[in-house]
Amino acid sequence: MTARQPFKFSTGVIAYPILFVLIIWLVFWFEVRFGFNFSKYGIYPGTFKGLRGLFFSPFIHGDMEHLYHNSIPLLVLSMALFYFYRTIAWKVLFWGILLSGFLTWCIGRPSYHIGASGLIYVLISFTFFKGIFAKYYRLIALSLVVVFLYGSMVWYTIPIEEGISWEGHLSGLLVGLLFALLFKKTIAKPKKYDWEEGHYDEAEDPFLRHFDEDGNFIEAMEEDEDDKTTINYTYKARKDKL
Repeated sequence: MTARQPFKFSTGVIAYPILFVLIIWLVFWFEVRFGFNFSKYGIYPGTFKGLRGLFFSPFIHGDMEHLYHNSIPLLVLSMALFYFYRTIAWKVLFWGILLSGFLTWCIGRPSYHIGASGLIYVLISFTFFKGIFAKYYRLIALSLVVVFLYGSMVWYTIPIEEGISWEGHLSGLLVGLLFALLFKKTIAKPKKYDWEEGHYDEAEDPFLRHFDEDGNFIEAMEEDEDDKTTINYTYKARKDKL
């Protein structure tokens, strides 16, 4: 999608988000079915071993409630990402996971941080701020929808509830804002009309030519020779007469 192309639907808009959510559900099913606990593969701040969580933590969840609350927003937001920002969707996902995870590793408490919530906050933040910065009505509308659905989640970027990785949420929020500032040229932009372009000449406008400099309507105008149109009618006499 170039800057002037309309948004286009593709199979990946639905397929990729569903696949991602399906993977995290399969990981959780595997843990429950075979009695594993993958929490130790999450992000553990301040330790070299804890860096492996940058890749694994989004796929690991503590319980069914944790998994359920992450699945729906992840599905909805990633679909919006692939539809409205298709050309940069994979960059946002890949670097969003790594950078938000690394920032969590830097500022987090000494505990295992797991779950896809960090990525969710990346998507919320990026979608909201990019729509505002783009000044394109469709993207602004998307930003308003995001605020309506997930605006209250901003409170979880501060330590208000025990057992929630507010560090991961805050990291995702900051990374999403960073992406909104960095990715400027690869998004759709509003269509510009001729009068917004630098080469527009009001004197050549066929409508504005009917008004003078003060905006008064000119009742009689001298037509240019090139503007005159001649219509010729050809009549063919009938040979057969009644």
